[in-house]
Amino acid sequence: MKKTYKIEVDCANCAAKMEEAAKKTPGVRDAVVTFMTLKMKVEFEEGADCDTVMAEVLKNCRKIEKDCEIFF
Repeated sequence: MKKTYKIEVDCANCAAKMEEAAKKTPGVRDAVVTFMTLKMKVEFEEGADCDTVMAEVLKNCRKIEKDCEIFF
């Protein structure tokens, strides 16, 4: 399953770091963060609970960029 989320991040470098953090989160098959559109596209592993996985993605992203936000 693929979903797109609106994000809030300050710079392109931080967006790239958020993308890497999302990719390393269990339950995420792939993730792409686009700073210009402030969007994160996430492809989930088969059977993963999207809300639970995204809560972990947000937690991992905030380790890198404390004031980032993902709207889900």
